[in-house]
Amino acid sequence: MRIFFTGGAGKAGRHAVPVLLDAGHEVTNIDLKALDHPGVRNLHVELTDAGQVANAMTAYADYSDLETGRGMRPYDAVVHFAAIPAILFRPDNETFRINAMSTYNVIDAAIRAGIRKVIIASSETTYGVCFADGVVQPLYIPVDEEHPTVPPDSYAMSKVVNEVTARSFQARSGIDLYALRINNVIEPHEYAGYAPTWRADPASRRRNIFAYIDARDLGHMVERCLRTDGLGYQVFNVSNDDSSVGIPSAEVIAQFYQDIPQTRPIEGHATFYANDKARRMVGFAPRHGWRDEA
Repeated sequence: MRIFFTGGAGKAGRHAVPVLLDAGHEVTNIDLKALDHPGVRNLHVELTDAGQVANAMTAYADYSDLETGRGMRPYDAVVHFAAIPAILFRPDNETFRINAMSTYNVIDAAIRAGIRKVIIASSETTYGVCFADGVVQPLYIPVDEEHPTVPPDSYAMSKVVNEVTARSFQARSGIDLYALRINNVIEPHEYAGYAPTWRADPASRRRNIFAYIDARDLGHMVERCLRTDGLGYQVFNVSNDDSSVGIPSAEVIAQFYQDIPQTRPIEGHATFYANDKARRMVGFAPRHGWRDEA
């Protein structure tokens, strides 16, 4: 597939894009920063400018495109990862504006260009735990896609708005549009630094619901979504099967979730951030775990 990938130079994108390339896809990185990786085409686009987005989505991506003599080749899919990545990078109103407007522009341009598959990055923060002022607990565990999303912060608000935007665009177009509620993204080189803290201080993982996702496995999830058609609008949690603490899940419950209802048993080191839906519907199967990498 020919993929219009926004934010390919970011923390998640720079690992997800190589996974897609290895799977045989052709990727154009749409970003304010180039991704220096063999085979990647880069185009500098301001995503809050609707005109730039629409133009880029129907433009040549590389000089080699000129050789066919058949004009501009259409994209088969859009993967939208570009965003202000958290609170405290920009003023709150700017974080909200940039994230909400860029997502609107990308989905709108994709539908106008006739693209039938769009995947957007949502976030674990939509559940209102990560960037809460003080301690906020999930309403039940494990946290699945049915859990309410009423977050207090501008970043997570923008992600909830983006999901509503995506759902509305899908309803009027009928395309496949999947939103990925991505848990804490960890790059391979980060495990060595994080592992000692994860083992010694379980409380440090509370805001991430004691979960994580390897950046490479996130690429695998995107690839599975690209390969899976006909689901309409869907939201998927994306996490590892394993928790991100050294102690067993039973001890996590005893220390942090003693009064929180459980919808099913959580045994061994099983995640508190349910990924069952992604496994069942698109064949997601994470392979990279911190206990093996660190």
